[in-house]
Formats: sequence, C-alpha cells, structure tokens
Amino acid sequence: MQQKKSKKEYKAKSDGTDHSSVFVSQKGTLMKRSEVREHIFRILFCVEFCEKEEFEDQVELYFHGHENINEKTQKEITEKTENLIEHLDEIDEQISAHTNAWNLERLGKAELSILRLATYEILLDEQVPRKVAINEAVELAKKYCNEKAAPFINGVLSKIGQDMDEE
Repeated sequence: MQQKKSKKEYKAKSDGTDHSSVFVSQKGTLMKRSEVREHIFRILFCVEFCEKEEFEDQVELYFHGHENINEKTQKEITEKTENLIEHLDEIDEQISAHTNAWNLERLGKAELSILRLATYEILLDEQVPRKVAINEAVELAKKYCNEKAAPFINGVLSKIGQDMDEE
C-alpha cells in the first residue's frame, strides 16, 4: 500500500524545488497559495487583451506594479503561468469539450481566465488537489465575475474532473 505524500513532499515538475502552501513576500509577510493563484489569474486576464508574443512583457510589467512579491514567488508565478500558456491548446480543448456548445469566444475574459487556470491545475499541476482547484476557481469567480459565473465554472470544472476519473 502506497503511503500518501504530504503537501510538502510534492515537488514542482519544473525545477524540483519544494513549494509549500505559503510564500514569504519581500516585506516578510506571508502569501497564501490562493494569493499566488490570484496573481496568476490576473496575469492571464491581462494577457487576454494582448498578443501571445507580448506575454513575457506583460508578466514583467505586472511585477513592476507588484513590488511586494519576492523573487522566489515571482518565479513560481511566472513558471506556472508559462507552463499554462504552453499547454493552452490542450486546456482550451478540455474547456470547449465541457461547455455545452459555448464557444470560448463567447465566454467573458475573466471567466475564461479562471477556467484556464483551474483546468491547468486539474490536468497538469500535481501539487493542487482537484477539489481545491475547483473551489478556488469558484471563489475567484465570485470575486471577479457576475453571480451566474461561479455555478457555471463549478459545473464545467466538475465535468472535467469526472471525465478524468473515467479515464
């Protein structure tokens, strides 16, 4: 019987470093994973208004406006965002397959950014449990979208998760 690993035992795929659930900013304040996730969402949202080629510039500009994020956390945010962008076609395919005839272009940019982030976490980020990814996406939707978005996002992500269980 395989013993379940604690969150601290999970290693990032990209660099093998330990990524605990809390980050320390330059000022010594703690940054929760949900705050890191929100920064990734904000970057994805900003990128929606730009060309893909401008992605790196947009990330750099984003951090100029958020000097309180330390280098280690900036690196984590940047790596996850870059990894998500690299898998964007696969992520969008999954979202399209589970939105019941909704063209991705019809979705609001905030809703699409949230769906992309959570789908990335569900499919590709082994550090994030599926339920956490879905719950955090719903919370972001409540904060940044209209009242109908949270149940919609919950439904789409739940379907993606169910399909993963069936595979």
